[in-house]
Amino acid sequence: MYTDSDIEAAVAAGAISAEAAAALRDFVASRQGAPAVDEEHFRLVTGFNDIFVSIASVLLLIAVGWLGAMVTSAVGAAVVAATSWGLAEYFTRRRRMALPSILLLVTFAAALFLGTRQAIDPAWFALKVDTPGSVLSLPVAAAVTVIGTWLHWRRFHVPITVAAGAVAVVVALFMLLFYWLPHARGLALSIALLAGLGVFAFAMGWDMSDRARTTRRSDVAFWLHLAAAPMIVHPVFSMLGLLTATRGELGAAVVAILIYVVLAVVALAVDRRALLVSALFYVLYAIATLFDAAGAVSTGIALTGLVIGGALLMLSAFWHPTRAVVVRALPARLRAFLPPVDADRPAPAAAGG
Repeated sequence: MYTDSDIEAAVAAGAISAEAAAALRDFVASRQGAPAVDEEHFRLVTGFNDIFVSIASVLLLIAVGWLGAMVTSAVGAAVVAATSWGLAEYFTRRRRMALPSILLLVTFAAALFLGTRQAIDPAWFALKVDTPGSVLSLPVAAAVTVIGTWLHWRRFHVPITVAAGAVAVVVALFMLLFYWLPHARGLALSIALLAGLGVFAFAMGWDMSDRARTTRRSDVAFWLHLAAAPMIVHPVFSMLGLLTATRGELGAAVVAILIYVVLAVVALAVDRRALLVSALFYVLYAIATLFDAAGAVSTGIALTGLVIGGALLMLSAFWHPTRAVVVRALPARLRAFLPPVDADRPAPAAAGG
């Protein structure tokens, strides 16, 4: 299985021409019945060997972490981080295996965060939160994780790395803010929403640099959107009181559904489905509330699944024409920053003789 990143690498290496790559993308898009730009391609598994290597890596990392933790927990985490980096040298840098690369990045970042925090505050694993380093250890660990993920990106260029670094930056800023301004904890939801919007803007920056979604930058943007979505969706629903609303509160249910419609329009405009997935729990709860209020208590769950599942499948089937309607209703200046629809997409080059 080949992805746009593989095709891009082949063009860079001179294995195929840029015209041949464009023709291949156009051919695949015509067979799928939808433009490739609307498919949100990203590579997770290239073959069963990805699963095989991932399972073996997990077993190895658990073993070395366990043995290292016999010295101290910080040593165990450091060994896991070092082993993850070492395995990435082969399975990521040389073999370019998708799932193991994601797994090894996640284990590297998590081990770096936990190991740094444990080194600063050894009592943390014992849940003794009243120690001197218990508060400061969080932002320091997050900052070290940011540096580590940046170095990992420079070395391996795994698309999820940028999202992991962005999350670490958000955590570091959160903890530093709460450390210096304890009263800011009451504004946690608002700050989280601003952070989510910031990550979303960062993701859009990567998206705008590759509107046709033919390079690795699109994969980076995908993971950033996935990280930004819950940071946006959860604070919005929480601040509106929808999480504390009891079943049967029709007003809250209607508001939740209206918000989901707005998120759907945004998702269609930017051509990313992460917002819809992140808000799915909230709209399921809202639809179930409406069915309960209508007296369909015993069949509420089934009817909710029927309505939401059917609606999402219909949206998926007609994603491209629906998106075209939404995008064409936007100002031309805004459309210039979004992935193109048919009217904005250049015609494919004619095949040579």
